[in-house]
Amino acid sequence: MPEGPSVRKFQLLTSPFVGQVVAKVGGSSRKLNVNDLNALRLQDSQVHGKNLYLAFVAAEGPVGPTAEETALQREAACGAHCPVQGQQGQDVAPHPHSQDKELQEAQNSRSEAPEAAEGRGNWLRIHFGMFGSVRVNEFSRASRANKRGDWKDPVPRLVLHFESGGFLVFYNCRLLWCSSPRADPASDILSVEFHRGRALRALCAPDPICYTLLDQRYFSGLGNIIKNEILYLARIHPLTPGSLLAPSDLERLLDCAVQFSSEWLHNKLHGQGLHPQVYQKEQCPLGHPLMKGTFGPSGGFKRLTWWCPQCQPAVL
Repeated sequence: MPEGPSVRKFQLLTSPFVGQVVAKVGGSSRKLNVNDLNALRLQDSQVHGKNLYLAFVAAEGPVGPTAEETALQREAACGAHCPVQGQQGQDVAPHPHSQDKELQEAQNSRSEAPEAAEGRGNWLRIHFGMFGSVRVNEFSRASRANKRGDWKDPVPRLVLHFESGGFLVFYNCRLLWCSSPRADPASDILSVEFHRGRALRALCAPDPICYTLLDQRYFSGLGNIIKNEILYLARIHPLTPGSLLAPSDLERLLDCAVQFSSEWLHNKLHGQGLHPQVYQKEQCPLGHPLMKGTFGPSGGFKRLTWWCPQCQPAVL
């Protein structure tokens, strides 16, 4: 599923529509009556971890910040244009046709916050699936035939046409009304409010480090791609218990997480190609054969993990 940098980009795509009124709606969502959005004004757009939140009010209600103000605020918050110091990590994007088990959204691990039963609010929570995306003024087209050999275009979950003539299209996502964003900026790795101390304390747990990194309570927006890449950059074996790592190793891992995520977002916003170093690879950049395993907490969702036994030796 899209990770923090991708969802941040989705939010920036929706920002220019803040303040505009919905003129027509469409989409295949079954959990949401899309007609409820007709004639509402898009008041705000926010991103928290892997979730996008859109606020809607009656058309005669107060107008939210301008599109330019919203885009600048979000860009400043995520540090998209800040130069990254230190180690240069490669940004990563999932293969468009990857069917890896860990990217499917059929199950949730303990790291994902549960959906509370809420009454109808004015915030629309959007959680993207494996191939989730947002399009502006265009529809996604089939890039290959399906299993039946048909070239069918993806069916959007939600389409919002605005009075200005532009429109937004949301694919492969879950839509849910809520009273307010379920947000904790201190856990968002791309937020200026990210709490390093709390994250470091979480990393000290005796659990395998690859489990802790996917715990959204402490690393909101960090997904399986980032996990694989930063463990390689920090030269840490994925199954190493955090309690066995030196404080300097944990600091370096946390630096890699923030820097890698920021660079990934920066590249996405500038249309630059993204190339993994170990994710879905057979060899690491040094030419060593990689190993692959499916790991996850007991009773939780298991994720595929790639690592280099030579660059990331096991800690005894």
